[in-house]
Amino acid sequence: MAKIILVTGGASSGKSEWAESLAKNQDQKVIYIATAQQIPSDQEWTQKIKIHQQRRPKSWQCLEVPFQLSNAIDKCDNHNLILIDSLGTWVANFIEKDETFWQQQVEQLLDILANSNNQIIFVAEETGWGIIPAYELGRLFRNRLGSLTREIGQLADEVFLVIGGYAVDISKIGVSLDSKP
Repeated sequence: MAKIILVTGGASSGKSEWAESLAKNQDQKVIYIATAQQIPSDQEWTQKIKIHQQRRPKSWQCLEVPFQLSNAIDKCDNHNLILIDSLGTWVANFIEKDETFWQQQVEQLLDILANSNNQIIFVAEETGWGIIPAYELGRLFRNRLGSLTREIGQLADEVFLVIGGYAVDISKIGVSLDSKP
């Protein structure tokens, strides 16, 4: 069974860097799955992707997987370390799909995780700490990502919250909502 680590936090908090440092400290082949789609006309996005690329060790295999995340995990050889950056981008790639289709994607992902022998590190953005989005798609994104992050958090062996440049192991100091008093 997979060992799952969830690294979550706000925008530009250092969550990707923390996840990368966790991966670098393991003695396993690293497969980095980037869920972002390159958008050549968006210079800011292109620069952000470039920074991530430059930070990664050359020895890591990188797969660009904006949609077929479950299939990509399933095709990875057993006993690798897979770093997935990020769940928020993956959710955004499906934002215009209906709820039935979305739930199928989530179920496929959770099924693959239950049967994987890889160590998997997920990076996920925290949403909903501010105002309620004024637009329906914003609320849909917030709700889908929040629910998916919670489901993966329940499966995870370790959960880190990165905030203000600090990583906190909340799986050690927190209480899972599934463990009722």
